[in-house]
Amino acid sequence: MARKQFKAESKRLLDLLINSVYTHREIFLRELISNASDAIDKIYYKALTDDSVSFDKDYYIKVAIDKPNRILKVSDTGIGMTKEELDDNLGVIAKSGSMIFKNENELKDGHEIIGQFGVGFYSAFMVADTVTVISKAFGSNEAFMWESKGVEGYTIRPCEKDSFGTDVILSIKENAEDEKFDDYLEEYRIRSIIKKYSDFIRYPIKMDITGRRLKEGSEKEYEDYTEEQIVNSMVPIWKKNKNELNQDDYDNFYSEKHYGFDKPIKHIHISVEGAVSYNAILFIPEKIPYDFYTKEYEKGLELYSNGVMIMNKCAELLPDYFSFVKGMVDSEDLSLNISREMLQHDRQLNLIAKNIKTKIKNELDNILKNERDKYEKFYKSFGRQLKYGIYSEFGRNKDVLQELLLFYSSTEKKMVTLDEYVSRMPEEQKYIYYAAGESNERIEKLPQTELVADKGYEILYFTDDIDEFAIKMIATYKDKEFKSVSSGDLGIEMEENKSCSGSDNQNYQELFEQMKNILTDKVSNVRASKRLKNHPVCLSSEGELSIEMEKILKSLPTNQHVKADKVLEINTNHEVFRSLKEAYEKDQEKLKLYTDLLYNQALLIEGLPINDPVEFTNNICKIMK
Repeated sequence: MARKQFKAESKRLLDLLINSVYTHREIFLRELISNASDAIDKIYYKALTDDSVSFDKDYYIKVAIDKPNRILKVSDTGIGMTKEELDDNLGVIAKSGSMIFKNENELKDGHEIIGQFGVGFYSAFMVADTVTVISKAFGSNEAFMWESKGVEGYTIRPCEKDSFGTDVILSIKENAEDEKFDDYLEEYRIRSIIKKYSDFIRYPIKMDITGRRLKEGSEKEYEDYTEEQIVNSMVPIWKKNKNELNQDDYDNFYSEKHYGFDKPIKHIHISVEGAVSYNAILFIPEKIPYDFYTKEYEKGLELYSNGVMIMNKCAELLPDYFSFVKGMVDSEDLSLNISREMLQHDRQLNLIAKNIKTKIKNELDNILKNERDKYEKFYKSFGRQLKYGIYSEFGRNKDVLQELLLFYSSTEKKMVTLDEYVSRMPEEQKYIYYAAGESNERIEKLPQTELVADKGYEILYFTDDIDEFAIKMIATYKDKEFKSVSSGDLGIEMEENKSCSGSDNQNYQELFEQMKNILTDKVSNVRASKRLKNHPVCLSSEGELSIEMEKILKSLPTNQHVKADKVLEINTNHEVFRSLKEAYEKDQEKLKLYTDLLYNQALLIEGLPINDPVEFTNNICKIMK
């Protein structure tokens, strides 16, 4: 029997296919099952268009393992192939019988054929030394066997087969140093690959499953048994009508797909028909994954094409700021590349991603508005990610995300939105005030909050390291600028402080100048405070970089050399100031001592490190003498 040769370009493609096109060897089973499903689809289509053909047979796909002989077989009850079709479809790589069938028979009922490229079959050579195909075409009395060991070529000869359909028989390779091919002869491994990639093929996929049970009549003795079972779900949850499903169905799907160990806060079931048609089920988790903020975390949704999983994590479907969302998308309209593993970056994918982003945003808005407790639970886990979304890309996404932010309120004593804050602002209030610190308790005690709080204005507490950076990108919300309580000018006129503002700075200019000289380059200025009532001293900042931002940037591994312009503010109405004036007038050494103490006191209030703790404690001891 003469061996036929693949065409030269097919040889090169086959070599490339085996070694380069597919990322994971396990993909071969997905491809063979998809081809089998296509073959049954073709019978179904004939039944729709030819009254002499009925679709009442038991159509299925069978996967069988013969471990001792290292054989894996995928059989179908589909349309089968003639000798010429075996030669045409399997003798020329990348010639797709499914695509030809689709082009010659315009499918008007929306029944899609999965295979489009004609290369998936050859992925079998990634795991098999020899591939044998036994096929009998529908309506034919003859069966033929196609056999190949890869690039060497193939043979076709007559054989026997009882019914129409196709058997693909793989002689699995022996184990290699870097690959354990024995895995593809293990029942649990084959079953897991089917569940992963082909669980929603529309026809039953059968396997002989081994189990263990008590022997009949025995109470202790067990026996192994084999039973044929259907191992795929067939009808995916996303293709069912929403009114057929309840919350338990969605929760079970979330659990079965291993999206997380928690229960999702919300699900979003999407069915879209139009410029691009797709189905999707998305989940908003309750708890943050343990690796969410590590480089190992992969964002993305599972991507299916007509029920066959193409990608486990399609990152392009989610913006980074919604990377916590889990779920899947299934579409027949995607432009796939040759391996069906990667997507061409095309219009369809962009349309789906854009729609998904809008759906997630709307659902979060809805939870915030109608289920506040649930939203706050979500925000505790993923609020930081929303803020990163605002900060990244120079605030490009702020319009999408700013209304989803929550901050603790000094007056409400709970988390509030920016919209809620602005709605409560008195008419004369110019700014949205905030204070940054390590915790709500620490912020509550900050001297810088005194003036704003005394005026009755609400203060937002920023306790996340990203908060102030994100707010800088928002800049204004509903025409109101954000203002830190530590900024140089608070925009508040207080009658009782007017006398101690400009006039005090003039009266004590020489004192403040001398204090500034004592502190050298540690502060940019020393001045009388407009904001302090009960505390003797505090630090404020001038310019874009706040003191809290300096702390955060200095804590980064890059150890950035950044410095906020700090101003030491002195409460001229505090009794400590009397001692300061007296020292200035009578004892310059004591003035230096008091200045250093006040500066270090201000650093401690801010949570900043003292340059010389030993000197600081010695100075305290000097005062106590």
